[in-house]
Amino acid sequence: MHALSLPTWIIHISSVIEWIAAIWLIWNYASVSDNVGWRWLAFGMLPALISAMCACTWHFFDNAADLEWLVTVQAATTFLGNCTLALGAWAVWRHRDLEHRTAKITMEKTDA
Repeated sequence: MHALSLPTWIIHISSVIEWIAAIWLIWNYASVSDNVGWRWLAFGMLPALISAMCACTWHFFDNAADLEWLVTVQAATTFLGNCTLALGAWAVWRHRDLEHRTAKITMEKTDA
């Protein structure tokens, strides 16, 4: 646990807590906005959360050589998280775009 200073630990732990809070808030926003794309974004955030937890775990055990595999897991989940976040953002955009197109078609039908 001595691998990081106290201020660095505070930043690491608060980042994990705020990431969990962000996932929860985005999940709830999906219900309020009636846009399921936000749920996909919340799911897409999970690999990045796992990555952060891997980093904290490795540092907690003073960067032990026995746990060096956590660095590989962290790298893999960071890459996966970047991909899933991009897909989640696309899902939010796609759902919103579909809503706009549907509203436009509905307006055109009522005008005709």
